Amino acid sequence: MTNGLTWKIGGEAGFGIMAAGAILSRAFARAGLYLASTNEYPSLIRGGHNTYTIRVSDKEIFSIIRSVNLLVALNQETINLHQDELTKDAGMIFDADDKNIKPAKGFHLYPVPLLKLATTDGGAKLMMNNVALGASLAVVDLPFEILAGVIADIFARKGEEIIRENIQAAKAGYEFIKKNLPAGRQVFPYQLKQGKAPERLVLTGNEAIGLGAIKADLGFAAIYPMTPINGLLHFLAAHQQEGGYIYRQPEDEIAGINMAIGASFAGARSLVATSGGGFSLMVEGLSMAAMTETPLVIVMGTRPGPSTGLATWTGQGDLKFLLSASQGDFMRVVLAPGDPEECFELTQVAFDLADKYQTPVILLVDKFLCESIRTMERPGTKPLKLASSKIHPVGYKNEEIKTGQYKRYRITKSGISPRALPGETFFITNSYEHNEAGFSTEDAQVIKKMVEKRGKKYALLEKEVPAPVVYGDKDADITLVGWGSTKGAAKEAVKKLKIENFKLKINFLHLNWINPFPKEAVIKILSKAKKVIDVEGNFSGQMAGWIKEQTGIEIKDKILKYDGRPFYPEDIIEGISKYV
Repeated sequence: MTNGLTWKIGGEAGFGIMAAGAILSRAFARAGLYLASTNEYPSLIRGGHNTYTIRVSDKEIFSIIRSVNLLVALNQETINLHQDELTKDAGMIFDADDKNIKPAKGFHLYPVPLLKLATTDGGAKLMMNNVALGASLAVVDLPFEILAGVIADIFARKGEEIIRENIQAAKAGYEFIKKNLPAGRQVFPYQLKQGKAPERLVLTGNEAIGLGAIKADLGFAAIYPMTPINGLLHFLAAHQQEGGYIYRQPEDEIAGINMAIGASFAGARSLVATSGGGFSLMVEGLSMAAMTETPLVIVMGTRPGPSTGLATWTGQGDLKFLLSASQGDFMRVVLAPGDPEECFELTQVAFDLADKYQTPVILLVDKFLCESIRTMERPGTKPLKLASSKIHPVGYKNEEIKTGQYKRYRITKSGISPRALPGETFFITNSYEHNEAGFSTEDAQVIKKMVEKRGKKYALLEKEVPAPVVYGDKDADITLVGWGSTKGAAKEAVKKLKIENFKLKINFLHLNWINPFPKEAVIKILSKAKKVIDVEGNFSGQMAGWIKEQTGIEIKDKILKYDGRPFYPEDIIEGISKYV
């Protein structure tokens, strides 16, 4: 028996597909297991085919995979679309009374009267998902109490009656399998055993960003709804009272970024979030934050474009746009976390960098990372601060303020000017080119000095850029290069290839500091590899182009994916085989 499997549920939108996946993900984590999960849904207001996929194991995993071991089919469409994903020894749970469902032959079949059990004793049709969850837990042989506890926690705010009904529906599915299909359950080769490790956190990328922002002392957030950052919006809106910050939903993205800039000007650590189309509207605000030297964190969740593109799918096609967006030549920091842990950590780093260097910082994520779940260890209690982040804190006071000679944009050796807050002293903040005092100027010599002042900050920040992490062999014949959410699939691919061929020397270079770029470290790593392969989710290989611009190294071999779907480890392994 294998203590791990991939579970998938599919059905029509509106039947609790996402809720079922979220509940079971937490149940698996509560059982002490590792997991990675994701959802897929069409760009429709109502209807369409939805799925939720969970990969679970007693060993640490980093990514979902293509193959499915247990499929819950709430309709025939699910079977039609996902039958080819099933392994030869897979199982299938379906409604025994639905005459429209014709289960595929050759698999372990578990016909359960989902609708009948859901509506027994006045239950609702929508509770079919809970019946299916109970049946799933019985098939993999985990205790029902784990699932019941998760359901009770998730529905706690809805009252005891709702909790009772949902647990009752799940228990009906669980007991049906135990009583009526015991033989089928016993031969299913993917039964699970509880892990011994302590319960881990179960977070989406959006939730991890939200927690990181709160840990970083978030003061204000303004987010206009847009996939894929809606989960961050909901998280921050729900926790503002206990988090001690203010959340506002603006009328549009332009208002959102300007509200955040205003809050930052007043001294609050501020955040705004959007996707590609919304960021296009924010670009002038980005430029204003740069010119006024106002700290700002922008969470940019990408999806395929151009235009509206694929609103609910994933892609990495906006990298070049972010690196050069807006008029003028100014410093912007771009960080690209690869998993929930990095979302949590780099969000804190983003706020520190924004404050220290008085500049906009962009946290670049994608739909897959934003909405997917992965277990992570509980973080430590110590805040993640840069060693020198308190050199120029908010509210910096000196003799200039006391004597009334304060200059908001005073030229300093570091390029970082002392930053006062409104009410501390009189000063001018100006979005036009200005002199040290903030007054507009068109004097050539003054302009040159001010541009160079702002440029000094970038040179200082470059010294703080950490070396990227390399996973796998220290000296490799093949080096994969990726960024953002490709991290999990690439790590899984390296692990699988090493198991299949222990003599193979292969590693993965994960880039999460995009700008400033760790030039020297990347040159040192790539110059050792016999074969370098770029892995990214866009058509043109934008990161490969950025690496060439920054280091002079051209990566000719690429594994690119641009169909709106995330990378699977299998995609990378198949891609490598074309070059080796």
